[in-house]
Amino acid sequence: MDINYTLFFVLAFIAEVIGTVSGFGSSLLFVPMASLFFDFKSVLVITALFHVFSNLSKIFLFRKGVDWKLVIQLGIPAVISVSAGALLTSFFAAEKLELFMSVVLVLLSVFLIVRFDRPLQQRTGNLISGGLISGFIAGIAGSGGAIRGLVLTAFHLSKDVFIATSAFIDLGVDVSRAIIYLGQGYFKPEFWPLIGGLIIIGILGSYTGKKILQITSEKVFRYIVLLVIIGTSCFQLFQSLRDMSTS
Repeated sequence: MDINYTLFFVLAFIAEVIGTVSGFGSSLLFVPMASLFFDFKSVLVITALFHVFSNLSKIFLFRKGVDWKLVIQLGIPAVISVSAGALLTSFFAAEKLELFMSVVLVLLSVFLIVRFDRPLQQRTGNLISGGLISGFIAGIAGSGGAIRGLVLTAFHLSKDVFIATSAFIDLGVDVSRAIIYLGQGYFKPEFWPLIGGLIIIGILGSYTGKKILQITSEKVFRYIVLLVIIGTSCFQLFQSLRDMSTS
């Protein structure tokens, strides 16, 4: 195996563990990381397929904690809007989408840190709007878990309920956008061995994350996660701007 693929799998595992522990999902870290190895439209479909299996793992590991009311109120709008976002990707150049994704991730990370101890109010309107926004961003930029996580924190859920509910919503979002990405031809045949490795990583990363959650202060760890995300996103933003200036 090429050393770049080895490094990719290591980073994917770290992203999955952090995504499980933080409750935001791995895409915030996985998308900019994967963009260092693949073109952006390939990243979109790889991320979606990876998340399908990682979310299935989370659902199995945290299956007793699902809040079905939140799944319906937040998940249905997310599934609707993710399709719109995914369809729009065919109308924009990959470089512009990558730049947009980088800016979105930086702004989301800063916003989450500023509002860390100030959750949204527990309103149905916030659930619906949060689902619509998170789904659309996931479809067009590859990552909407931060918005969904921000909305769910308003309900002061336990770790198991938070992760299981988020995973069920994310599963619907990722299946929807994966179908659209596949239909638009973003998936390449050489990705099949990659997907096989990511399935294993999704299972192991989710299991490891669950074990860490049992012994770690979630508040302190989430601050660390967000700082890592900001650093990664800023690096990806720099890369995107540099690539555009040289093209």
